[in-house]
Amino acid sequence: MRVIVFGATGMVGQGVLRESLLAPDVTEVLVVTRSPTGIKHPKLHEVTLADFTDLSPIEGQLPGYDACFYCLGVSSVGLDEAAYTRVSYDFPMAAARTLARLNPDLTFIYVSGAGTDANGRLMWARVKGRTENEIMELFPNGYAFRPGFIQPTQGVRSKTGWYNTAYSFTAPLVPVLRRVVPKHIVTTDELGRAMLRAARTGFANRVVTSADMH
Repeated sequence: MRVIVFGATGMVGQGVLRESLLAPDVTEVLVVTRSPTGIKHPKLHEVTLADFTDLSPIEGQLPGYDACFYCLGVSSVGLDEAAYTRVSYDFPMAAARTLARLNPDLTFIYVSGAGTDANGRLMWARVKGRTENEIMELFPNGYAFRPGFIQPTQGVRSKTGWYNTAYSFTAPLVPVLRRVVPKHIVTTDELGRAMLRAARTGFANRVVTSADMH
């Protein structure tokens, strides 16, 4: 299986990249990134892209893949709707439209989050909900992953500083949370393995929640 990862330097992307490199049935991982991951592995290939709304500079390297794990995202804090839409709708839809044309049978997984709702009151939820819907329309094997609380594991760290601070404080509570609200918490390695499962065998529902990822 050959897979593409967008957002491999972020917390979720680091998790699925690690699991993809460990998986015996994954033969190649292509990372599309602005900055190098710093990881060396015989399966790993990286291409840099300056403008994520235009994949034409790397289009020749994209045919022949089986799955795309789209993990690129940004916090909505401090962003207006236009800026947030650019990252959370324009970027993933550019990737989705290009890959749908080149690899129509590809499994495309868009990572959004719990609470996503195209008709919701919150701006971020509406933007991501619109993206989810259009990706699932484009791909027969398109999925929206909606994790709740994500616990970084295996040395994974968020690019957002205050997230890391929050995770360090909540880490001792995770075993308790997993007992009390197991359906709402998932680790980065569980999330990565769930994305690989979607690519291999699929899920019954195209909207996948934390409860489905264990």
